[in-house]
Amino acid sequence: MSNNNCSSSLVVAQRAVKQLRVEASVRRIQVSQAAAELRNFCLQNASKDPLLVGIPSSENPFRPPKSCSLF
Repeated sequence: MSNNNCSSSLVVAQRAVKQLRVEASVRRIQVSQAAAELRNFCLQNASKDPLLVGIPSSENPFRPPKSCSLF
């Protein structure tokens, strides 16, 4: 029974080591560089952002429906 626990804990430890190696190999950049890149991206795409420039009422799928009256 203890041999089974020992082998299962060994497998868990091996998985943890593998995950740590993967995380250690991830390329990292400085926060200031990431912030500058994010700022540039936002400035370049601001003219396409509907939250900043708005949506024309003719294209707005959420506008209130027009009522139809026959009288």
